[in-house]
Amino acid sequence: MRRPSAAKGDELKAVAPDFVELTDRVLYSEVWERPGLAPRDRSMLTIAALMASGRLGQLENHIRFGLENGITMKEMEEIMIHLAFYAGWPSAVAATRTFHDVVKAREAAGS
Repeated sequence: MRRPSAAKGDELKAVAPDFVELTDRVLYSEVWERPGLAPRDRSMLTIAALMASGRLGQLENHIRFGLENGITMKEMEEIMIHLAFYAGWPSAVAATRTFHDVVKAREAAGS
């Protein structure tokens, strides 16, 4: 499985190769591949957790990955709206700006 943050992982590999290897092997190869949830559902949960905890650096990669995993644009908007009431309006605004940036980058790349 391709990991959502491959570029960041490649940067980290220079200083923490074991950390990157564990992330790839345990998180993305074992946890993300478990049969209990579809990758799309795991993406939704991860986006919600990152948004609620204000982890915007990782949120960008997971929004991109969520779209690749089949979350529609409308569903992503609904995620932002729903979580605004549970994670806070400022978190939702920041996440929606991140969503906007991901969409614009995808459009520029022709995706």
